[in-house]
Amino acid sequence: MSRRLAGKVAIVTGAGCVGPGWGNGRAVAVRFAQEGALVLAVDKSADAMTETLALAGDAAPRISTWTGDATRSDDVQAMVQACVARFGKIDVLVNNVGGSRKGGPVDLAEADWDAQIDFNLKSVFLACKFAIPEMLKVGGGAIVNTASTSALRWTGAAQVGYASAKAGIVQLSRVVAIEYAARNIRVNTVIPGQMHTPMVEARLAKQRAGGDLDSLLAQRQSRIPLGFMGDGRDTANAALFLASDEARFITATEIVVDGGMSARCD
Repeated sequence: MSRRLAGKVAIVTGAGCVGPGWGNGRAVAVRFAQEGALVLAVDKSADAMTETLALAGDAAPRISTWTGDATRSDDVQAMVQACVARFGKIDVLVNNVGGSRKGGPVDLAEADWDAQIDFNLKSVFLACKFAIPEMLKVGGGAIVNTASTSALRWTGAAQVGYASAKAGIVQLSRVVAIEYAARNIRVNTVIPGQMHTPMVEARLAKQRAGGDLDSLLAQRQSRIPLGFMGDGRDTANAALFLASDEARFITATEIVVDGGMSARCD
């Protein structure tokens, strides 16, 4: 049985994690490598990718790591150049850098608003800016961007910068998809919901529950009709489909991975 990304070269940003376990980017990098892709796994922290490689197991030799800041133009351009230098091309780009900061327009500092837009949205813009020309050289490619159900609805906390940036990713993806459809570049968005990723323990429990992790997990799970939280592997499986040739007729759209949460009224 052939692997679904055999012969493909992929860049995955945010491929490390803030703690142990299956973050979205880590899971995408591992899943893509398991399916035959050569992966440039990118993160701001080199140490954060140690576990990514460990979890990849036998697929680890297909993952090459690169350290850089996805919000800095020079770093992103260098990332793209590094991928081409190591693997000769770019077929797939997964933009997965992001993170939330609590606060509405009154509470959120202006500097934090700017940082949220840069971190979550500008990072996608920059990666597309520099990767698309390389995709065009090989006749096309697939871009998968990671948003959030916060782009669609209130998810339990005022986080206006994060929600606005993630909504921006959805529309950025659609616009780029239509612009480059005739040149065989597909662009889609995965929209994860209340996932149980390492970020919940490392950041969200402190931000929203005073450090009470069990309370936060129960609160998040109570919103999900399926009755359990997914993790980064669920996001990765959706990204894998969108990146593969199985999705050859799919562009400018979104896959929501949230256990039914965003379809509920309450």
